[in-house]
Amino acid sequence: MVFSHSETILKTSVYVDGYNLYYSRLKGTPWKWLDLGHLFAAEILHQQDPCTKLEQLSYFTAPIKASYARHGQESNASQTQYHRALAAMHPSLLKIVEGFHIFHPTALPLFEPDRDPSKARQAKVWMLEEKQTDVNLALHAYRDAISGQFDQVVICSNDSDIEPALKMIREDAPLVRIGLVTPLHPPPHSKSVPNQRLVKLAHWVRGHIRDEELAKAQMPERVATKKKPAIKPAYW
Repeated sequence: MVFSHSETILKTSVYVDGYNLYYSRLKGTPWKWLDLGHLFAAEILHQQDPCTKLEQLSYFTAPIKASYARHGQESNASQTQYHRALAAMHPSLLKIVEGFHIFHPTALPLFEPDRDPSKARQAKVWMLEEKQTDVNLALHAYRDAISGQFDQVVICSNDSDIEPALKMIREDAPLVRIGLVTPLHPPPHSKSVPNQRLVKLAHWVRGHIRDEELAKAQMPERVATKKKPAIKPAYW
């Protein structure tokens, strides 16, 4: 982890891979009703450099497939409530960028203990894929970096698919700092580590997000909006 404190305001834009954040850090925790604006502005960026000013927060996600979700249509409704709450909390800061999911049939090797995978032993399965999240994040970060609007871009992901975008930012916008926040549990609760292909391209790295930071960054259970209040799902 590298800490660097500047003397001037760092105009900063943050890019959050919602899929990676959920499955690597939030799933199975009580912290899903997460105020991303507070988490990054107060709990992460300010601690990294008090001169940081969060000016834009982009959240990349995809609508839940109710037919595949554990709670069916309720899962889809819960995601909608969460997005409404985030938008109401940070109307001028937050941008939600949606991709989509697709199902398609495919064949995969059967798992058999003590045997290598083989094309001769396969099973037909449905493959669920999230599309466009990574490419949307990469393109938005690159476009903003070369625009001259920001001094710093901060990526919240541990996915190596964004490596080419970070390389291009280093080459085409050398004055823009790159921060990397990997959405992982702190040790010793996780065996996962920050992706070293991303780490080598960042100016600073935050390798995990702590429980106490997530707890401090929870939204009120009822968030006022221009229409009906957005309400935290009971099972969250």
